[in-house]
Parts: sequence; C-alpha cells; structure tokens
Amino acid sequence: MKISPEDALRSLKNSNKLFAEFFRRDTLSVEVYKPDRVDLQNPHDQDELYIIIAGSGDFLYEQEIIPFKAGDFLFVPAGVVHRFQNFTDDFSTWVIFFGPKVAI
Repeated sequence: MKISPEDALRSLKNSNKLFAEFFRRDTLSVEVYKPDRVDLQNPHDQDELYIIIAGSGDFLYEQEIIPFKAGDFLFVPAGVVHRFQNFTDDFSTWVIFFGPKVAI
C-alpha cells in the first residue's frame, strides 16, 4: 500500500474534516491531520508519532515549547498534554497511533 502526502491531503480536503485515517492494523493507525488555525486536540489514549509533512510552528509538549518544521519527527506518549501552536497555514502532519490503549 502506498499513500503520498499529496494524495492524503487531497482526500482530507474533500472530506471537509481536520483528520482522516488511511491505514489501520491491530493497534496501529495512520492518519493525516491538518488543523484550521487552532489545534484543539486533547491527550490520546495511545502513544503517537507525528511526521511533519509541511509547514512549521511550535509544538507544546506538557509545558515545553518545541519549534518544528517539515520533515521533523515528534513522539508523544499516551496521556501527555500536547498541541500544535503558531503554525503556518500550510501545516500538515502524518499521525501514527500505536500500542495498547491506556486510561487517561
């Protein structure tokens, strides 16, 4: 299976949603995410990886602010407060959820 960032983003745009899942197997899920001006996500019940497709901004990880840009890789354990802030209009990212779900 192959999904390019361009194909994923085109499909996401046509869905009028902020995220879309493109692959799921066992505890692994792969999505593309493109928030509109504000990232309102809450902590998740699985570990997650972000691979930035395009854009740049700041990533709030608990109380730490981490600058990010296209190509960067970010890891967030389940239950940790995080969100993207001050991101450019072209910002988009792959999101990979994996591992067992935990109570949060």
